[in-house]
Amino acid sequence: MPRNTSINSVLIIGSGPIVIGQACEFDYSGSQAALSLKEEGITVSIINSNPATIMTDKVVADHIYLLPLTCESIEQILKEQKIDAVLPTMGGQTALNLCIEASNIGLWEKYNVQVIGVDVAAIEKTENREEFRQLMIDIGVGVAPSKIANSFLEGKEAAQEIGFPLVIRPSYTLAGTGGGFVHKKEDFDAALNRGLHASPTHEVLVEQAVLGWKEFELELLRDTNDNVIIICTIENFDPMGIHTGDSITVAPGMTLSDKCYQDMRNQAIKMMRSIGTFAGGCNVQFSVNPENEDIIAIEINPRVSRSSALASKATGYPIAKIAAKLAIGYNLDELQNQITQNTSAYFEPTLDYVIVKVPRFNFDKFKGANKELGLQMKAVGEVMAIGRTFIEALQKAAQSLETGRAGLGADGKQLRNLDEIMYSLEHPSADRLFHIKDAFELGVPLESIRKATQIDKWFLVQIQELVQLEQELRRYQLSNIPRDFFMTLKQKGYSDEQISWLLGNVTEDEVYARRKELGINRVYKMVDTCAAEFPAHTPYYYSTFEDENESIASDKKKIIVLGSGPNRIGQGIEFDYSCVHGLLAAKECGYESIMVNCNPETVSTDFNMADKLYFEPVFWEHVREIIELEKPEGVIVQLGGQTALKMAERLEKLGVKIIGTSFQDMDLAEDRGRFSDLLKELDIPYPKYGVATSAEEAIKVANEVGYPVLVRPSYVLGGQGMSIVINDEDLEKAVVNLLKNLPGNQILIDHFLDRAEEAESDSISDGEDVHIIGMMEHIEPAGIHSGDSYAVLPPFELSQAVQDKMEAYSIKLAKALNVRGLLNIQFAIKGENVYVIEANPRASRTVPFIAKAYDVPYINIATKVMLGANKLKDFTIERKLEGWAIKEPVFSFSKFPEVDKQLGPEMKSTGEAIRFIKDLKDPYFRELVLKKSMFLNAQ
Repeated sequence: MPRNTSINSVLIIGSGPIVIGQACEFDYSGSQAALSLKEEGITVSIINSNPATIMTDKVVADHIYLLPLTCESIEQILKEQKIDAVLPTMGGQTALNLCIEASNIGLWEKYNVQVIGVDVAAIEKTENREEFRQLMIDIGVGVAPSKIANSFLEGKEAAQEIGFPLVIRPSYTLAGTGGGFVHKKEDFDAALNRGLHASPTHEVLVEQAVLGWKEFELELLRDTNDNVIIICTIENFDPMGIHTGDSITVAPGMTLSDKCYQDMRNQAIKMMRSIGTFAGGCNVQFSVNPENEDIIAIEINPRVSRSSALASKATGYPIAKIAAKLAIGYNLDELQNQITQNTSAYFEPTLDYVIVKVPRFNFDKFKGANKELGLQMKAVGEVMAIGRTFIEALQKAAQSLETGRAGLGADGKQLRNLDEIMYSLEHPSADRLFHIKDAFELGVPLESIRKATQIDKWFLVQIQELVQLEQELRRYQLSNIPRDFFMTLKQKGYSDEQISWLLGNVTEDEVYARRKELGINRVYKMVDTCAAEFPAHTPYYYSTFEDENESIASDKKKIIVLGSGPNRIGQGIEFDYSCVHGLLAAKECGYESIMVNCNPETVSTDFNMADKLYFEPVFWEHVREIIELEKPEGVIVQLGGQTALKMAERLEKLGVKIIGTSFQDMDLAEDRGRFSDLLKELDIPYPKYGVATSAEEAIKVANEVGYPVLVRPSYVLGGQGMSIVINDEDLEKAVVNLLKNLPGNQILIDHFLDRAEEAESDSISDGEDVHIIGMMEHIEPAGIHSGDSYAVLPPFELSQAVQDKMEAYSIKLAKALNVRGLLNIQFAIKGENVYVIEANPRASRTVPFIAKAYDVPYINIATKVMLGANKLKDFTIERKLEGWAIKEPVFSFSKFPEVDKQLGPEMKSTGEAIRFIKDLKDPYFRELVLKKSMFLNAQ
């Protein structure tokens, strides 16, 4: 059936700010859906309050509404635009809930808007735990014994009837919020209360806990002819009991029998067909008994999910893009597979490789948090790795995490306390994967590890084999490792750094040189959706160690953009936004644009965003060999946050050109001590400071500069490790703790300016001219990390004299640091005195906010300046902001109710929203001004 020609204008609802459980995967799906609809000549409007996304960019949609996700905002859009249909399946639970709310008050009916991609009436069946349970029974799909409870008394009766252990699942919540396991009767009352209060309908499902069972997810697509295909089957490495967002996952499934797999497929299709007559995407979760392969359904999500982005990147099949076309009437066999370009979208993808997803946690930001994993998601991001085998992909994923690991162990960071290891195996946390390897190294039997973790034996055998390989490697020296054995190590995912550590007394570079002598080179394979059954045309690659290289370097001039790796607090979606615009600008300047990144949630890792995508760890060895193959004109590190910046020094030593600001100048700004010396030379005011390498030195410096002092290491992002202390005792503890985690690093001791206001500027410099793109005044005082502060653009209360000083210092610093591209500066202000706190010559989290507020493509301009293609005077920059824009930080403290929520110099927010006001008398704004006054007076 051809597309529904009555649909000429579609509204896509976004997911709002990034929170734990709902991250940038919805930026990817929303962007892909919008571009898919625009291909059909459909006018696309988007509502989303998140300024850091690509989906809220003019390159994606015709009309962007940066508004709060409320029915009032929806009605405003419906009055301004002739909207024929709304697509709510690309914005996670937030979008679905808003769609239902608008439906309940009759908005869609009032404006004659049809809901596409999902059956609103059927959503109730998937979100309401009792209706879902009854539906599964009706269609013959197994479910765990359970009872619904709308009150404390009903919950107690259900527990008595079912027996322990139990799981509590609140209705209508995101990422398992309020849910959990209850092993003992005495813990039940508190858990039940928590679940009832978390549910907006005060309803929970009390269910038998199938602990130790295996968990699987299937991603499905369905068209108007009721054809259904399975895009991907994902197996959880961790057993039931850990939220899928916190679990290591693997595709395709590794431990399923064919009979069980076919049964699961059939049940998933039956489930999708049972929840209404919609066309679009769906995610289904199952649990499988490892003893007899009995299957029970856990849940079904009739929307694009976190796993949909993962499945899209894993298979190369653009789920959101196809789902959008199905929603407007197309059938699967009418659509083309974009990668092969000669098969239809009705072909299920076939994988001849393995992908592994590993979640990224940020427990260090939540001091005192319960780190044990369970039904409530706690991960802030994830990485995906592709390899020819599970173990190769697993090691590459470990290298991608940005946690300082060189792979799965073999890097000097192993745990050696057996009691701690066994506790970790039984109480899963962020490091359990690594502790499984540590247990094998200490000789713990496989069966003991299996009983403690309940992880399938097949996965454990793969990890155990690594220990055996390492024992064999220690028999050799670098000069006499047999070539075949060396090749085996590389095929098992070992980095040169791991091999160096295992051998001892040899460097990573020496290992690299030796394997090159032996002709052991990384080659690149194409992700083609069809296991090479048909020719593919999309340059989407992963690395392995074999003979044939499928990535042929062109003779075009090229630019490599290094991505930001996994999302975490302090480095989020704003850097992906920057990377995407960097790619687009490089293309516009005539370069072949090449992306290197390992984050499956992002738009930058969409296979049609760059001219060439390497889905690889942003890890030195991998980046180095891509550069050697492609021989680019240079590498852009300014857009990918700290992940990319950390590569700058090694790139320079390798003789690779860094596009934009040089490594030396970036390093000068990053090294807090040297930067303060520069401020002194430039006669720019700054807080008194000193540098220390020990607690004794720190105390001496602190007494010279005067308490309170701000203690921080050099080279940090998101305020990592920063603290404010008021006496020698607290200072000693802070410095000892920092040096324990950062041995050999310099500690900067700044006099802390109490009762000071904070502000910041972002600018672009081409080496001659400097353009201030935005100056923001913070609501929170100095001492609260800028990422956690409300920021108002332009300043509303700072005097013109203060703003003039901020501008003058920005220009002076841009020139002194020889900035080519972006520069963010943070200021402390006391009265009319302006002090510079720090400067960052790179993309900041505020640039996307400013770009959206002023409606100016600043990253695009900055990239062209970095490339030397344009000077600032070549651009005509017109700002369109009427009034003020406010950046609102958003937190995920609900996931960690036990932690201290007080804000300080270390960033804790997970995302942000944007809000516009036109009048300083706006009640919302007056509340912020009052808040600022209270902060400054309270200090």
